[in-house]
Amino acid sequence: MITVTERAAEKVREIAQSENLDGQGLRLRVVGGGCAGFTYDLYFEDAVTDMDESFESLGVRLYVDPLSFQYLEATEIDYVEGAHGAGFKFNNPNVKGSCGCGSSVSF
Repeated sequence: MITVTERAAEKVREIAQSENLDGQGLRLRVVGGGCAGFTYDLYFEDAVTDMDESFESLGVRLYVDPLSFQYLEATEIDYVEGAHGAGFKFNNPNVKGSCGCGSSVSF
């Protein structure tokens, strides 16, 4: 299962409302790239395929393709704000390493 924190859920609702995306869920993906090998990708989407894993966490619908799911199982998504900016953070127990800036991971 994949979950979001209350802070992340609030931010998703805020973005969806401000961009007229109410009713859409978040597509979560792991894609090749970055210096450590993989990067996370998330965006709003309303098209779900028969092969997707679907979850709901704190009212946020999450869609994950089968390939990405193997890397994202048990991940918690948070929203953080700090001195270096703000954004969604993937707390993923499957990660074996990451690059120095933290924008890509290895499994």
